[in-house]
Amino acid sequence: MTDSKKRQSARARKQRSCTKMEDRLIGDQTTFYSKAEHYWKEVPPTVDGMLGGYGSISNIDINGSTKFLQKFLGEGQGKTGTGCALDCGAGIGRITKRLLLPLFRTVDLVDVTQEFLDKARSYLGEEAKRVENYFCCGLQDFQPQPERYDVIWIQWVIGHLTDDHLVEFLRRCRSGLRPNGLIVVKDNVAFEGIIPDDVDSSVCRDLNVLHRLVSRAGLNIICEEQQQNFPEEIYQVHTLALR
Repeated sequence: MTDSKKRQSARARKQRSCTKMEDRLIGDQTTFYSKAEHYWKEVPPTVDGMLGGYGSISNIDINGSTKFLQKFLGEGQGKTGTGCALDCGAGIGRITKRLLLPLFRTVDLVDVTQEFLDKARSYLGEEAKRVENYFCCGLQDFQPQPERYDVIWIQWVIGHLTDDHLVEFLRRCRSGLRPNGLIVVKDNVAFEGIIPDDVDSSVCRDLNVLHRLVSRAGLNIICEEQQQNFPEEIYQVHTLALR
């Protein structure tokens, strides 16, 4: 699951933003998740589909992510290893192919949509042999193997988790890290509060809300950057490195 989205107007943001995500959910959590699963089953398994019609930003996105991630990788004290990475909300493997496989020996993918994972096997081409696992699972239920991953990359998918499930997932990710491992969250950021999207059954949180949830998970932000050179009409996108 992954998506870049247009921003709403300031007036709409103020009208629809809120301080607690669950206050704006329509129905219960089961409905919230099932609506999202249904939405993604209708999305074509293409790069343009993964990016909500903004396939043209893929190169800019990958270049920004590569520069961000390479700052932490290498050998020596405090450096993050390059053994195995996890791609969360992997879709067809756009990030795995362009970002993670060039930097890590092996990669695991997890996504809620089986069709996307099936497509990933052909989309990744010859390099698919370095993918060890394709997990079909929602992140609210996914349990990373303890101490398996050097980097857990979570992009354009946290909006599909409730606040509590996001905190719990981040805690599980922390236990899935190897020594000096890193969790990276890259996602849309709202101007103020939390903005629900009834189309794909997700939310967009502002930075203050996201920071609080990261803190609840017992993680520290060691680096944060805003992605540059994206179209003005989409949300700001921030990348956070967590330990």
